[in-house]
Amino acid sequence: MQTHTFLPITFIYNGEDAKLSLSTAASERALYRFPACDDSGSNSRLSIDYASSGRARPSWTFKRALLLNVVRHFTKLTFETGTTPVANHLAIKSGKGVNGVWIDPATELITGDLEKWAEIAKVKAIRLPGYWFHQKGSNVSVGSPAQPGEKVVLNLHGGAYVRMSAHPSDPTANIVKGLLKHTPSIRRVFSVEYRLSSGKPFSDGLHPFPTALIDALAGYNYLVNVVGYSPSDIIICGDSAGGNLAHALTRYLVENQDSTNPKLPAPPGALILLSPWSDLSKSHDGKGSAVNYVNSDYLSADNRIEYAKDAFTGPHGRVIADSSPYISPACILPGFEVSFKGFPRTFINGGGGEVLIDQIRLLRDRMVADLGEGDGVKGGEGKVRYYEVPDGCHDYLVLSPHEPERTETLKAIARWVEA
Repeated sequence: MQTHTFLPITFIYNGEDAKLSLSTAASERALYRFPACDDSGSNSRLSIDYASSGRARPSWTFKRALLLNVVRHFTKLTFETGTTPVANHLAIKSGKGVNGVWIDPATELITGDLEKWAEIAKVKAIRLPGYWFHQKGSNVSVGSPAQPGEKVVLNLHGGAYVRMSAHPSDPTANIVKGLLKHTPSIRRVFSVEYRLSSGKPFSDGLHPFPTALIDALAGYNYLVNVVGYSPSDIIICGDSAGGNLAHALTRYLVENQDSTNPKLPAPPGALILLSPWSDLSKSHDGKGSAVNYVNSDYLSADNRIEYAKDAFTGPHGRVIADSSPYISPACILPGFEVSFKGFPRTFINGGGGEVLIDQIRLLRDRMVADLGEGDGVKGGEGKVRYYEVPDGCHDYLVLSPHEPERTETLKAIARWVEA
């Protein structure tokens, strides 16, 4: 059990399944109460009445509305205080059931535009932690060689490129554990502890683009050239900013297949994008779902997102987000061009109540235009499958209480994987 205190609310994460627990007082029918601790360790309490839960969607229960408000408060505090994640790229954080390994840098695979971007940002490839997740009851050993035809997921966590972790105790691990629970053909998942970006007022600028892409490439190289997976058996999966990164890694592998020095591994067999952050430019700001769905999501188009964009783009300036398909594949600025030719079969998921849904739907439309709609397993069949939950918030697969939609989505992903 791990407790994180962000006054005035305490968030408790269970080490087994990284569930977000909210302590309530059953004796108060009109109130929810949350325990909190001050610096001295003494308890205080915060009461929130039903009215403040703000049911933004008629289908929501008061419990779901309250959950959203609590997550919104938690998200705001982590941005404002620069709260560190449960683990980072500097060390493998041990613990019960934690299967951490070191990933060697893949410097030899950096070429083309990626090499140029790295030079501008003064970014070097380094050794990183990665964490294996195993299907419950599995006896596979950590990092053991891939079996012929064995599928594996390369997971890239969300967090706006500035928060969260690949560690099993991080809330985003709920997605990984959900995939393993509901997809029998996936026996293990590998999650990369890529470096997080930061900027003022927390630092003078650390790990800007393309740092995370270089780190994700190292994770892919580890699966192919160390563990021995065939690229066709690898499914790259990412949520939120991790979805942006999963797309960027896939794009890099697709666009550089003609390179002979270096010779890159083939692209993955499949791609899963969960509430993908698809446009870091300004093109979707101030309109549509970005403003209309603020009350039904815990994200908002405010200084928190602006901080993340600035930290991520770093010395390149925000102009790179206005022009690069790697960063903003759903950009709608005049003259912006993007192609998805050569991409693998792709599953895209979004919540109908999230502020990013307009850009997610546009990403879907652009991918369908190039790849067609379908499961991508039969000859001539389209490659893009889209699944949207009408009243879902951003990245709802992280939130265990977001049922039954969470389980239904995980089962839909499982059907797609095993099609």
